[in-house]
Amino acid sequence: MSYQPPVQDLMFCIEHLSHWETVSTLDAYSGFDLTDIDAALEGYARFCSEQIAPLSHIGDTLGAQFDNGRVKMPEGDAQAYAQFVEMGWQALTHPPEFGGMGLPRTVGAAAVEMLNAADMSFGLCPLLTDGAIEALLLTGSDEQKATYLEPLIAGRWSGTMNLTEPQAGSDLGRVSTKAVRRADGSYGVSGTKIFITYGAHDLTENIIHLVLARTPDAPAGPKGLSLFIVPQKMVAEDGSVGAENSVNCISIEHKLGVRASPTAVLEYKDATGFLIGEENRGLEYMFIMMNAARFSVGVQGIATSERAYQRALSYARDRVQSRPVNGQVKDAVAIIEHPDVRRMLMRMRSLTEGGRAMAAATAGLLDIAHHQDDPDMAALAEFMVPLVKGFCSERAVEVASLGVQIHGGMGFIEETGAAQHYRDSRILPIYEGTTAIQANDLLGRKVMRDEGETARRFAARITATEAELAKGDATAQAIGASLAQARNAFEAALEWLLENSRKDIDAAFAGSVPFLMLAGTLAAGWKLAKGVTPAQAALNDGQNTHFMTQKIATALFFAQHILPECSAEHARILHGARSLLDAAFPE
Repeated sequence: MSYQPPVQDLMFCIEHLSHWETVSTLDAYSGFDLTDIDAALEGYARFCSEQIAPLSHIGDTLGAQFDNGRVKMPEGDAQAYAQFVEMGWQALTHPPEFGGMGLPRTVGAAAVEMLNAADMSFGLCPLLTDGAIEALLLTGSDEQKATYLEPLIAGRWSGTMNLTEPQAGSDLGRVSTKAVRRADGSYGVSGTKIFITYGAHDLTENIIHLVLARTPDAPAGPKGLSLFIVPQKMVAEDGSVGAENSVNCISIEHKLGVRASPTAVLEYKDATGFLIGEENRGLEYMFIMMNAARFSVGVQGIATSERAYQRALSYARDRVQSRPVNGQVKDAVAIIEHPDVRRMLMRMRSLTEGGRAMAAATAGLLDIAHHQDDPDMAALAEFMVPLVKGFCSERAVEVASLGVQIHGGMGFIEETGAAQHYRDSRILPIYEGTTAIQANDLLGRKVMRDEGETARRFAARITATEAELAKGDATAQAIGASLAQARNAFEAALEWLLENSRKDIDAAFAGSVPFLMLAGTLAAGWKLAKGVTPAQAALNDGQNTHFMTQKIATALFFAQHILPECSAEHARILHGARSLLDAAFPE
């Protein structure tokens, strides 16, 4: 089944939900209007659907191949990546001074979604490169920026992030890779890194590894980590690529999904590296890259959800089975006529579009926070990132699973393609920090650190949307009422967590994932609800009536079928800690 990028919905989110009225006035983006952005996304959509989407099944079948330290990508990937570079797509959101197009982050989020919906294995390479670019822009020296940014932004080189080690996992304080300073100012980097996405491949002329390592006299734990640029091939003063560095790919993993994305084990043997910034501030710098990657992984969740939904919808329209329960006809009908299939399809659509709306809004907040010195806006943007990552990645697994269910027995057979989306999506709640890590970050850093002030501002914005909906028709009012109930559950859970964190920290963190899912569900429902007013205005003007009617229907379904789950999460937080903490696990 072909992939049809949802450009119309992406543009709706950009225009109405991404704070475009503010983003478009920023000096960095004042030269762009919505017509420019629509044209860019339409061009990118054609590239993704025509050139990248056909690679997905091939890559899933063949996978990346490892032979004697080298990785060969599946057939077609090299040609498609060359086109990706030639068309300049890696440059979309990066600064013009280094060869970028300088488009807003919300456009970048739309592009990430389309590319990863077309083929998530392919999309992971540019995604990691974006993170490396972000880290170098904010922490690299002028010399490092001059050397590495232009070829990375052009896509001729790719980037990786090297955190995990066999003994460390997510506990980065246990990283043991060593970096010894040399007389010429470079460092000799030695150690083993695992789970390195696109750590080895044959798509680009060079790979720039950003590596966490520890200098000999560094303090123990995470505060003793430094960040280094370790190029796969050495770079001459004129920018040309030279000899191989001492970075060897030992193997690649055999994975459940995203099989055409090589996940490498890399061995560094006194490899030449260059310190980024100051020693012992590596984790601080790496979090810049991780934060960008976490947001993008959430967008990948939206991408796999969209692809799974499109496939399930097409199958439900074509698959004829069983007479309708209302008895109006005696013959079998397409399964889309059956109530529970419609329930599953609407749940898939609502979760996907709710995630997309939330991601667009968060991207706008990140742009505003970056270009305006506004601590409150920055705090709100940071509050939203773990929601995008945690909620959208977890829901992607659910949406893909529903896609398999709609296919019935055929969904369990690889030839239909439904299973691939399920397998691919399963990594997303693990990538760049598990859901629990996102939840602990949300509760510990984003809520407790400022005594809930940012979370309360988040809730206040939702209250303002409720007031707006109260002025609308009966549908808008019903959505607003459901939104208010969900917000009340959030506020009650917030205050309980703040109070109990002072006297029983374990009980509070027992509710961290339910709190993340509560907040994520609320945020997605809020953004869908916020789209109701402009959709209704367009309907009143006779514009895009089918699309706008669907937008309102999706918001109503989310309000009536998904927002009530906020009350269940509230109950888990307030009443579920002891049954969790006191549970015994017999040996």
